[in-house]
Amino acid sequence: MNQFTAIIKKEGDWWIGWVEEVPGANAQERTKEELLASLQEAVRDILEIRREEARRQVEGNYEEVPLAV
Repeated sequence: MNQFTAIIKKEGDWWIGWVEEVPGANAQERTKEELLASLQEAVRDILEIRREEARRQVEGNYEEVPLAV
């Protein structure tokens, strides 16, 4: 499980936020709780899309090795 940093703030009636480490992971919701849940989902979705893209680009035999960072 990785840890990411969300930047969040309230603007008018909305909570807006984005994730520093994952470009494109941003959201806008009515409550802080909904915003955090949306940001978590956005990170999961973006990372899965990037995994799929990386696997499609590799040719031949390859190995996936977990990295702890």
